[in-house]
Amino acid sequence: MNAPTSTPHLMPEIQPREVPAALLEALKARFGANCSTALAVREQHGRDESSFQAPPPAAVVFAESTQDVADAVKLAAQWEVPVIPFGVGSSLEGHLLAVQGGISIDLMRMNKVLSINADDLTVTVQPGVTRKQLNEEIKSTGLFFPIDPGADATLGGMSATRASGTNAVRYGTMRENVLALEVVTASGELIRTGTRAKKSSAGYDLTRLFVGSEGTLGVITEITLRIYPLPEAISAAICSFPSIAAAVHTVIQTIQLGVPIARVELIDQNTVRMVNAYAKLGLREEPMLLMEFHGSPSGVKEQAETVQEIASEHGGKAFEWATTPEERTRLWTARHNAYFAAIQSRPGCRAISTDTCVPISRLADCLLASVAEADASGIPYFLVGHVGDGNFHFGYLLNPDDPKEREVAEALNHKLVARALSLEGTCTGEHGVGLHKMDFLVSETGAGAVDMMRTIKRALDPKNIMNPGKIFEL
Repeated sequence: MNAPTSTPHLMPEIQPREVPAALLEALKARFGANCSTALAVREQHGRDESSFQAPPPAAVVFAESTQDVADAVKLAAQWEVPVIPFGVGSSLEGHLLAVQGGISIDLMRMNKVLSINADDLTVTVQPGVTRKQLNEEIKSTGLFFPIDPGADATLGGMSATRASGTNAVRYGTMRENVLALEVVTASGELIRTGTRAKKSSAGYDLTRLFVGSEGTLGVITEITLRIYPLPEAISAAICSFPSIAAAVHTVIQTIQLGVPIARVELIDQNTVRMVNAYAKLGLREEPMLLMEFHGSPSGVKEQAETVQEIASEHGGKAFEWATTPEERTRLWTARHNAYFAAIQSRPGCRAISTDTCVPISRLADCLLASVAEADASGIPYFLVGHVGDGNFHFGYLLNPDDPKEREVAEALNHKLVARALSLEGTCTGEHGVGLHKMDFLVSETGAGAVDMMRTIKRALDPKNIMNPGKIFEL
């Protein structure tokens, strides 16, 4: 891997393609009231949680079926106009922005759980189903879907960005949990990839190709997922530490000893302070680990005691345990409110969010040096991390109207990514490349690998209409 040698551009130059009036008329004729050109609707579908700005799409199609998606894509392909899939808009890297113009396809009305196969531990859903909705619908079966990126994102969007989150240290990411897909390709053709079988050696692994493709190869219209039995026992805990270093070394030792912890999240003292103010909590304003243990009652007890002993060796204190769902929810409120608490702490700000991931043995080296740089910069920030798998997030809080602050924040991000790559890590553990990390992708994988990605893109999307301008430039 090559460290970045220059600060990357913030986003590609905006070059909207013309959207012919004939296409808009055709969309209106096909979709009627389910196609909107109202400015407020277009603006809603032309922004996400990133700090970037771009003109809105020319129209929004509210798809209610796979056929709707296929017909919209066929019309767009006929006029060579970009197509951008849209879920709940929780992306952090500009995935949803119409940097080359085009139409947005809103998939939120495709929100049905199509089948639950409890005996096989699989479920098939439409892309607009959110993770919370899925878990609500399958809880009576004694099963659950563990991938939890924090936001109540759609499963289509989570598949497209190869999301993970707080449970990834035990259950993996979307890459490991998507078994099969239904996809509308750039020509409007419908294809299926994978099956409900747990494994296959049949041909190219197209499922993995589309998982993480960020809408640049096709529109996901159906997903088959692994689901898991609810653990017999769940116990959660929080523990405060005298320093970030102490908390990180506790995590490293826990993972290296093979303790099957389900969740372990780091929150720094800045973030604890923000969450206390936002959610009216009384947490100790020190670096904190939030942990969760899944298994049998005896197994959970053994895991918890082992981790508590390790934490004590590193100065951990103020352990607080929770075994009921209500108590666990209260403890995890701190983590899930972190982003919104941080944004509220500086009214009018925007966050530049990072999500580097490094091998667990290099976590302390990467994280502590990055904390020192952030502290020295004077830019307000928050820090959270799924540190059990070496993944962590800085959120640099900047005034969007102050170019100097953006420059400082981007420089911090650049240094962080360069450090992660030098330690054999990645520029993005779960958010995806989008607009923000295109140059970092070249630094991480090399020009040859990115050229191969371009070759795949050109083969599957020769008119370059599927969410163009993301991941890499053509």
